[in-house]
Amino acid sequence: MSRAAETPHVADSHELIRVHGARENNLKDVSIELPKRRLTVFTGVSGSGKSSLVFNTIAAESQRLINETYSAFVQGFMPTLARPDVDVLDGLTTAIIVDQQRMGADPRSTVGTATDASAMLRILFSRLGKPHIGSPQAFSFNVASISGAGAVTVERAGRTVKERRSFSITGGMCPRCEGRGAVNDIDLTQLYDETKSLSGGAITIPGYSMDGWYGRIFSGSGFFDMDKPIKKFTKRELNDLLYKEPTKIKVEGINLTYEGLIPKMQKSMLSKDVDSLQPHIRAFVERAVTFTTCPECEGTRLSAEARSSKIKGISIADACAMQISDLAEWVGKLKEPSVAPLLDALRHTLDSFVEIGLGYLSLDRAAGTLSGGEAQRTKMIRHLGSSLTDITYVFDEPTIGLHPHDIQRMNDLLLQLRDKGNTVLVVEHKPEAIAIADHVVDLGPGAGSAGGEVVFEGTVQGLRSSGTLTGKHLDDRAALKPSVRTPSGALEVRGANTHNLRDVDVDIPLGVLVVVTGVAGSGKSSLIHGSVSGRDGVVAVDQTPIRGSRRSNPATYTGLLEPIRKAFAKANGVKPALFSANSEGACPNCNGNGVVYTDLAMMAGVATPCEVCEGKRFQAEVLEYKYGGRDISEVLAMSVAEAEEFFGSGEAKTPAAHKILDRLVDVGLGYLKIGQPLTTLSGGERQRLKLVTHMAANGGVYVLDEPTTGLHLADVEQLLGLLDRLVEAGKSVIVIEHHQAVMAHADWIIDLGPGAGHDGGQVVFEGTPADLVAAHSTLTGKHLAEYVGS
Repeated sequence: MSRAAETPHVADSHELIRVHGARENNLKDVSIELPKRRLTVFTGVSGSGKSSLVFNTIAAESQRLINETYSAFVQGFMPTLARPDVDVLDGLTTAIIVDQQRMGADPRSTVGTATDASAMLRILFSRLGKPHIGSPQAFSFNVASISGAGAVTVERAGRTVKERRSFSITGGMCPRCEGRGAVNDIDLTQLYDETKSLSGGAITIPGYSMDGWYGRIFSGSGFFDMDKPIKKFTKRELNDLLYKEPTKIKVEGINLTYEGLIPKMQKSMLSKDVDSLQPHIRAFVERAVTFTTCPECEGTRLSAEARSSKIKGISIADACAMQISDLAEWVGKLKEPSVAPLLDALRHTLDSFVEIGLGYLSLDRAAGTLSGGEAQRTKMIRHLGSSLTDITYVFDEPTIGLHPHDIQRMNDLLLQLRDKGNTVLVVEHKPEAIAIADHVVDLGPGAGSAGGEVVFEGTVQGLRSSGTLTGKHLDDRAALKPSVRTPSGALEVRGANTHNLRDVDVDIPLGVLVVVTGVAGSGKSSLIHGSVSGRDGVVAVDQTPIRGSRRSNPATYTGLLEPIRKAFAKANGVKPALFSANSEGACPNCNGNGVVYTDLAMMAGVATPCEVCEGKRFQAEVLEYKYGGRDISEVLAMSVAEAEEFFGSGEAKTPAAHKILDRLVDVGLGYLKIGQPLTTLSGGERQRLKLVTHMAANGGVYVLDEPTTGLHLADVEQLLGLLDRLVEAGKSVIVIEHHQAVMAHADWIIDLGPGAGHDGGQVVFEGTPADLVAAHSTLTGKHLAEYVGS
């Protein structure tokens, strides 16, 4: 063999992704080398720096470099990404991020529109549907039917010619509900108090105060008498107050627009997703507005014309309402050479849904109602059949929301992506998913400032014997409790039929820890959120993410800042507003941000520490006021554990603040800095922060939706301790969960199934964990028995 044949080609020498000196968030000069075309799992406690390394460094730089290949014009329309704080990043390939961000909660977004399956169905019906009603947009519930005619002026050969033109667009939108599937009725008694006049504060909509601009606009419009009680208004005045279309008016020499209360509310509150509204506005909307299924389209969002066109007796509305596994079967039977490529693509997309374990969804399901795990798997569908190779796929806990039975399926998919020649990077906590890794990177040793270092790098076997926190807990198995608590009563659910539930009757024991489990799509959330969450005294902590800007931090989110500000104000004899970086105490140069942002158009913006306050966010004079010997910026720089000690005793004793800090330590967030921006927290940290705010509520029943999401094996023990403390304090705790450690720790298990979608929706077991293990009768029972080793 010639020597040339032995020498590897220089192009084959780039087999590693090299990271040197990564310092994003809490990373401490991390340097690692990751093998390409292998599956690497990143582990470590919540907050140890996994996301900072994988998402904010490797994936972010890959995306930034790709964006830089486009022209400046195109880059102007793209999100601008700053270069991560890292010395060297070498050997990167194109990164595709599949994260847990919930899909847009826009009321018009459905599973079908988010995955392009609806777009393909619309083309299919426009080609094969009988009677033929028009182009694909005639089947779209986002396109309204409009027509118009008029004279247009056209320049031709130097002469101006007037021509009559007409146009019409046939859309599929239901005219009554405008493609939303639901119509809202507004309870007028919640908008105003008819016994009062407008100047006397009759309007009860949040934010509509007569002291500000609204008062000027109402009084300056001249449409009604401001001092007359609303019940004495004429028909015309009441119509102007409630329904008037936007009208230009002049008030005190300023041009303004007056608009009736209802169209204004439609735009500002009702066009948004209810969950994204601020709490006080959401409470108002829930009081004032009732949403009912649209009587004209029966919730299908489509016009009668769009529903009239059928293929083999099935309309597009029927197709979207079918369970995807059934729809895949129906599409598979269609044989039509003229649309063969379209049918192939549609079949592939639908089969991917089934393969990934989402065959129980339907295409008309609102995207905002998917759980984090379902949203992540829906995003994976785009990449499953891709012919691209040598790509880096980055996954954020792909096993979230998966029953142990489904985790095997997800593992197969990850290995399938790797075997096509891709680099797969996975942030994960579940031992079953860590087990399939070719390479493991364990970050730690702790969380927050105690983390940010690579404590182990190597094989899964090496991790087991490494002595790191993850290594020690990898083979942890929770034992069944020797005895279970006795219920103090029962919460009755009768005839539950939300989504796929089949008239379920179940008694949920109170005063104990109840775990509701079952495969993904078996009806767990439908049962609990549909029949339990809305009841009096029930506090529900769901999976919706915390929306927080870089100005919000744990202190503002949990209400901790309030007692701290008051304590500072009282001790110094000044206003509490001075001790808020969002209010009067803010540094005027950086508006309380601590950094000054410079926008550089298509280049990444630059954030430089503010020279005036040196990043402390407050005016210099505010920092002269001390409490317990510390100024407000020093207090906000404390960790939760330090602050708990500081406000717990001595001259800085503040019981109201100490109580909230106690709860933060309880959920394992003692390492967080209380002034740290929410945007820097990991998913697991945010969910536990949310739990803290709900623990303050005066409910007797707590409903938690997968609280182990984003938690390291070591943190799960702490969570179980917290759940026990809640039960011992006389609360009833209901947990929707797949984690076997939580199931083993339960006093009572309700198992739904036997399958997903229309194969589920029944209670297949009720009883103690020991009975479930002994019965071996359900999928959950088999996996739990395997887990506890019996």
